[in-house]
This record gives sequence, C-alpha cells and structure tokens, in this order.
Amino acid sequence: MDSDLVYALDMAGTVVFALSGILLACRSRMDPIGMLVLAAVTAVGGGTLRDLVLGVAPVFWIRDPTYLWVILATVLCALVGFHYIHRLNRVVLPVADAFGLALFVIIGANKAMLLGTSGVVAVLMGLFTGVAGGMIRDVLARRVPMVLCREVYATAAIAGGVVFVALASLGAPRLGILLSLVTTLGLRLAAIRWQLALPVLAWVVIEPSPGQSASSRAADADAAAEPAAPASMPADGNDTPLTSARETASSADVARPKMRVRMVSRSKAARLWPEDEDVD
Repeated sequence: MDSDLVYALDMAGTVVFALSGILLACRSRMDPIGMLVLAAVTAVGGGTLRDLVLGVAPVFWIRDPTYLWVILATVLCALVGFHYIHRLNRVVLPVADAFGLALFVIIGANKAMLLGTSGVVAVLMGLFTGVAGGMIRDVLARRVPMVLCREVYATAAIAGGVVFVALASLGAPRLGILLSLVTTLGLRLAAIRWQLALPVLAWVVIEPSPGQSASSRAADADAAAEPAAPASMPADGNDTPLTSARETASSADVARPKMRVRMVSRSKAARLWPEDEDVD
C-alpha cells in the first residue's frame, strides 16, 4: 500500500479520535488539561497498545512526534470553538468516533501485515488500534467503555478488518481500504441510527405462575415432603387448625419471584435497568 496514503489516513484518524476525546471531555465538564489527556489517549492509545503487542519499539508517536503536535493543534482549535463543539457533541461524537474507528482498523491491520503476521492477528491488531484508545478514554471519563455495552462497535471493527485483510492478501489494498471503510462505517452508523446491538446477559425476574396460588403451592410442597400429621387445635375449640410461623414462612418462600440469567435484547435490558443519561 502507498505509504503516503497510509500516513494521510493515520493523521486523519488521529484528528477525528482526538476530537472524539475532546467532545467527551466537554460532556464530562473537564478542564483543558483533561481535554488534552482524553484527546491523546483516544488518538494514540490503541496504536500504542498495538505496537507494544507486536514488539515494535519505540512506539510510533515517539518515532514521529507529529502525532503529538496534531493532537495539540486539535485541542487548541477545539478550545477556540468550544461553544460550537459543545452544541454539536451529541451529533458529532458518535459519527467522528465511527470514522476514526474505520480508519484505525485499516491502519492497525496494515501495520500487522507489513510485519508478516497472519490474517487473524492482523484483524486483531486492527481491532486493538480501533477500540483500545476509546476504552481508555471512557474509563478515564468514568463511563463503561462503549465497546462493552453500547451498539454494534467491536463487531463493525472486526468486519472491516476482515474485509481489508482479505482484499489486501489478494493484492487489492486500495479496494480493501475503500470496502473496509464502507463496511465499518456502514455497520457503525446503522447501529447508531437504529440502535442495533448484540443480545446481552441480564438478570431477569421469573414471577410465580398465575394459575397456582401461593397457598396451594405451599400445601403441595408440604404434602410431598412430609407425612400427614395432626394439626394443633386452638384453645377455644374451633376446628380450624392454627397456621404456624414456619408454614407461613414456607408459603412466602415458595411465592417469592426467582432471579435467573437470560440472554435478552438490549432494549429489554434497558427497560429492566434504565441507564443514567449523560451530562449535557
């Protein structure tokens, strides 16, 4: 692949991921230093992890400090236009993050292939490059990382990485770049638009069966577990036996709803446990 094209894509991804970190810092009400930190870890965190795993030393932004200057320039521009960015953050943040994800998947997979790794490793390196920086960003902002709990994210990165690696292996890297961008961006933006997500594991409440009362279930359980015994009679001669505290507790235990782990849709999980809204 053309090295100039790769470098241009890398810088473009650095800008959009830095912008993603800046916008989250604005939403989290951080100061300019916080904005710079989130911008830096989002822009270079994934690539740093990729280089460490691949054994590349020193990492890319130490060899070429241009990445750091680009991040700093992006933060300064954001500070100048802070009010405009803050108003657009709910629209721009997911789109910018999706674009940066698509670019960084290609960069990471391409670098791994240049080092002679297998296709599976190249796809994983593309995934690391695309999602690791965002995970660090979300942890620093005290949020559950998007890749773990939100719409289709890592799946889009894996799909884009597979497309690029397959076409690059067949000798069509430029076509691979185009189709990988379309695949990752298409899946991610569709997930944002229609809130597409993989099913999740969640605790759900299993209510008692409505066709059987608690007292009848308790009576059936007692009859199955113990032989019949004479009931204690009240002192006033009434033929109705007294209900002991033990029997009452047993009836309550039988009637109590049970908790079970089920694979449910994300919309149902959101109804079970509504998430707190992000700070504007």
